[in-house]
Amino acid sequence: MWRTRAAAACVICRSLANSSCGIKRKSPLQNLHLVSRSIHHPYYPSAKFQRPPLRISIQQLSSLNRLPLHKTKLLNVKHGYQSHRNFWLARLASRLLRVRYLILGSAVGGGYTAKKTYEQWKDMIPDLEDYKWIVPDFVWELDELVDIEKLLKALPDADDLAKLMPDFEKIGESLASLKGFLSPGSPGETAFRATDQGYDNDKQFKKVSDKEKIDQLQEELLRTQLKYQRMLERLEKENKELRKLVLQRDDKGIHQRKLKKSLIDMYSEVLDILSDYDASYNTQDHLPRVVVVGDQSAGKTSVLEMIAQARIFPRGSGEMMTRSPVKVTLSEGPHHVALFKDSSREFDLTKEEDLAALRNEIEIRMRNSVKEGCTVSTETISLSVKGPGLQRMVLVDLPGVISTVTSGMAPDTKETIFSISKAYMQNPNAIILCIQDGSVDAERSIVTDLVSQMDPQGKRTIFVLTKVDLAEKNVASPNRIQQIIEGKLFPMKALGYFAVVTGKGNSSESIESIKEYEEEFFQNSKLLKTSMLKAHQVTTKNLSLAVSDCFWKMVRESVEQQADAFKATRFNLETEWKNNYPRLRELDRNELFEKAKNEILDEVISLTQVTPKHWEEMLEKTLWERVSTHVIENIYLPAAQTANSGTFNTTVDIKLKQWTDKQLPNKAVEVAWETLQEEFSRFMTEKKGKEHDDIFDKLKQAVKEETIKRHKWNERAEDSLRVIQHNALEDRSISDKQQWDAAIHFMEETLQSRLKDTESVIEDMVGPDWKKRWLHWVGRTKEQNIRNETKNELEKLIKCNEDHPAYLANDEVTTVRKNLEARGVAVDPCLIKDTWHQIYRRYFLKSALNHCNLCRRGFYYYQRHFVDSELECNDIVLFWRIQRMLAITANTLRQQLTNTEVRRLEKNVKEVLEDFAEDNEKKVMLLTGKRVQLAEDLKKVREIQEKLEAFIEALHQEK
Repeated sequence: MWRTRAAAACVICRSLANSSCGIKRKSPLQNLHLVSRSIHHPYYPSAKFQRPPLRISIQQLSSLNRLPLHKTKLLNVKHGYQSHRNFWLARLASRLLRVRYLILGSAVGGGYTAKKTYEQWKDMIPDLEDYKWIVPDFVWELDELVDIEKLLKALPDADDLAKLMPDFEKIGESLASLKGFLSPGSPGETAFRATDQGYDNDKQFKKVSDKEKIDQLQEELLRTQLKYQRMLERLEKENKELRKLVLQRDDKGIHQRKLKKSLIDMYSEVLDILSDYDASYNTQDHLPRVVVVGDQSAGKTSVLEMIAQARIFPRGSGEMMTRSPVKVTLSEGPHHVALFKDSSREFDLTKEEDLAALRNEIEIRMRNSVKEGCTVSTETISLSVKGPGLQRMVLVDLPGVISTVTSGMAPDTKETIFSISKAYMQNPNAIILCIQDGSVDAERSIVTDLVSQMDPQGKRTIFVLTKVDLAEKNVASPNRIQQIIEGKLFPMKALGYFAVVTGKGNSSESIESIKEYEEEFFQNSKLLKTSMLKAHQVTTKNLSLAVSDCFWKMVRESVEQQADAFKATRFNLETEWKNNYPRLRELDRNELFEKAKNEILDEVISLTQVTPKHWEEMLEKTLWERVSTHVIENIYLPAAQTANSGTFNTTVDIKLKQWTDKQLPNKAVEVAWETLQEEFSRFMTEKKGKEHDDIFDKLKQAVKEETIKRHKWNERAEDSLRVIQHNALEDRSISDKQQWDAAIHFMEETLQSRLKDTESVIEDMVGPDWKKRWLHWVGRTKEQNIRNETKNELEKLIKCNEDHPAYLANDEVTTVRKNLEARGVAVDPCLIKDTWHQIYRRYFLKSALNHCNLCRRGFYYYQRHFVDSELECNDIVLFWRIQRMLAITANTLRQQLTNTEVRRLEKNVKEVLEDFAEDNEKKVMLLTGKRVQLAEDLKKVREIQEKLEAFIEALHQEK
């Protein structure tokens, strides 16, 4: 630009020189200053730099081309003055031109720089949307509650505020005088020089006092930190109360808005479903949770209670209290309460009686989960704790790691605890909260080695040193605590290290008293004063915040990946189902149970559709099968041995009365109950063609057995039945010939059946006859030969005396024995009597059947009471009485069945089904198979995926 302006000036100079109209004069350039000549005219002899003239027109470089450059007549003045004035104008125009471009360039460059600086400053501002939840809702409503305009009007004016401002002019004068005082040669400089001599004398003293100043600064820093910590806690407490009020207002419906399920509750539900889906903690479950591990009595439970802000766990002195994993879901709520996953009861954690009940319930659940012969259990107890100010997270308290199995423990207790801890810690997304007892030697710790194996890089481990107050008293070298907190003593690595105090060891201490004690200890602790511990590494409050941050960070990083994994699993299961069961619905175990339940209830209802005739036929037939032996052997045969009809009837009446009073009603009820069981079993096991599903067979069998076991017949039924049977047996009046013939037929069937059985017994005793021996080539045994000879001899005895009584006399036994011995057959008297019983029984039954044929025409004589007749048919009357009693009993039992017992049986079936529905183990045992398991897995995976997607959506909305 300078060269351009110089060239332009040279052109102007030459034009002015040429315009002199031929008058010789001194060049006006000689009147300029030497510097001006050297800058503006490169052809001048005194110029230091000789450059070729720039051949650029004026029109390209300046705005002077806008002026008219035609020749004008010069005035008659002195040429030197005129030339000097014309060059001054050109120089002024050139400078104005430069100023314009400088202003324009500065404006453009400054605007761009300002915009870029603003964008950078804007990007540096954090996004406060994530922390909007910290401010209570009522703050955003202040503009509605507070009149801002009135406040503005109440403020003082600008003039009044200006009066309160300091006088900056006086301050400037004071600073100027101070500057003059400190300038060289001033009295102030002399004064400072005079003090330089004393500086050397005080140098040693200052070195001594530096350490004290550092200590003072550290104490001041610590006090400041504690001051701000207390302020922060006070503000958090106020925020906690305000949020509690807001949540209470929401509960009462003041805002009339529906509260959504909290984020942590949604996540906890997913973990609960996973726990039910895979009790063995499969590697598919990689969702984050905080796993609390530590040596026994290291303070795990106490740390958890401080985080939950309630003494919720059972406590013991040195004994194992945590016998199974306890999953604790912490969430924020208006009231400090706790409840179990499978219970609706809420425990108020602000009341001591509810706390005691909660601790007792947890202990009972732990002991119930432990199987016989074991000390610890793998079954997880799920507990939710809500309260104002609680950090949202899911923690799992595991049994403490032990080094030795003591008396009273199962031999495999140590290995079981190790396997449980490894199962939870091997989850790559689980946060390991490693608890170490600070009051014992670090070398005695077992859990640190275990944690190092599971997380060697320490990317998901948080180390917590408990009982620091005891450690400070007992440890000779405090540097050892510093080494632990800095991670230099253990080979284990961790994300963070914390030191906490969880009380004085008294189980009756409250959470508030423990907090006060912890704060007081760290305020006076030398560990903080000497900077061995940092302020953010102490107190359970800081620990809770750090664990919650790590937990949610891990959740955000891994939950979407886990959702994709379950989505892929769902696709695989659905494909397998379509290939194996293309025509069946995907019914899980509960749905299958409901279907089987409806089928069973339908089958029970089918019992009411059985016809009365069918019931009575079955009852009558079954009852006679049960009592026929007693009737023949104990009533009919003894009565038939009497001499006349009067004695026969008397004997029959006595024996029937005894039978009715003692045995018959009970036997009838047993028959009725067995008949009901048979019909019930028939309906339960009957296959219904193609619609039959054998997957329900085990369930139906179990329901049938359990129902039969529970059902009991009405006890008063026997008493009413006894009266009815007694009245039926006392009736001897046969009204018509049809009943008479029916009785004869009934008697013949009974006697023929008995005769057939007797013939079979005799054949077994004496062996096959000559036809079977020849046709089937079988022979008789020695005993059968003896019995055959005895039978032949006894048959001769009966032929000689057809009216022989039912029993042999002793002399007759002796005679038969001697006759057999005479033929060379040695026989025992007992064998003779036993054979006689069967021979006489056959003879009697054949005689009774012949008598039945004779009595077919005896109804006329019966109506005349057998007067003037040698025919007596009292045995026909006996069988008619028995037959009528059976019919009346069957009818009575049928009425009891249809009116009472079937309904009671249906009620029992419903109760059994309800009990089975609540017993998951029973359903798993009774409804089995690949189809059931596949449907169950498919349902669980779908539910987990859906809940995970809902949780992820809510998580993104919270961001």
